[in-house]
Amino acid sequence: MKVGAGPRILAFDTSGPLCAAVLWSGGGVIAEEREAMTRGQAERLFPMLEAVLEAGGADWADLDAVGVGIGPGNFTGLRIAVAAARGLALSLGRPAIGVSAFEVIRELGGATGAETTWAVYPGPRDGYYAQLVTGDGPRGDAQLLTPAQLAGIAEERTAAPRFLGPAPDAGAPSGWVDVPVHGADWVPALARCAVGHLAAGHFVAPTPLYVRPPDAAPPKEAPPVILE
Repeated sequence: MKVGAGPRILAFDTSGPLCAAVLWSGGGVIAEEREAMTRGQAERLFPMLEAVLEAGGADWADLDAVGVGIGPGNFTGLRIAVAAARGLALSLGRPAIGVSAFEVIRELGGATGAETTWAVYPGPRDGYYAQLVTGDGPRGDAQLLTPAQLAGIAEERTAAPRFLGPAPDAGAPSGWVDVPVHGADWVPALARCAVGHLAAGHFVAPTPLYVRPPDAAPPKEAPPVILE
C-alpha cells in the first residue's frame, strides 16, 4: 500500500518478548511486521523498520513522528527501543512520542471519558504493574502490586473499579476486563495513541518507564583500597 494523507507515524515496541513495528498513515495501519523474540531485538529492529517503510511506500523523510513503547517491560528491550526512537528524532528532526503500556491497554480496552480504570500489566514474580487512568490519561503514578493488593483495591471501593489487562489465572477481582498484551493489535493501538499525542501537542522525549529499580544493583560495600 502507498502512503496516505494525514500524519505518518512509524511506531514500534521491543518492551516485551517481541519486535514489532507499524507504519500509520491516513487514519490506519498501512504496513506492519511483528516477530516474537526474547533476545536479538537490537539487531532486528532497524531492518524491520526499513522493511515496514518500504512496504508502506514511504521513506524516513516522509515521517511526521515516531512512536515508541516505553514500558514497563523488559529492561534491555526498553533501552533498545527508546534509544532508537530518540536517535531517529534527532537525525530526522521529528518528534519521538513515548507511549506507555498502560495507555495501550486503555486504548485496547476502550476506556473513555472520566471513567476511572486500573490499567494492569504483568510484572515480576506474579505481580502486576498498575496505573489508575481515565479516558483522558493517567491519574497517578504506576505501581507494582501483588494480586492480593489488587483484590484489596477492589474490596475497599464502594463502587467496584474497572480493571483492564490480562486476567489472572485465578482470583480476578470483579470488574476485570481481559485485555491481552503484545498481541497483533498491540503496536497498532500504540500508534493510535501516538497519533492522539501528536494531534494534541502533548508529548515529551520518551524515557523508559521502569516503575521499579533493576534487580541488579551495585554493591553497598566500599571498594577495596589499592595500596601502592
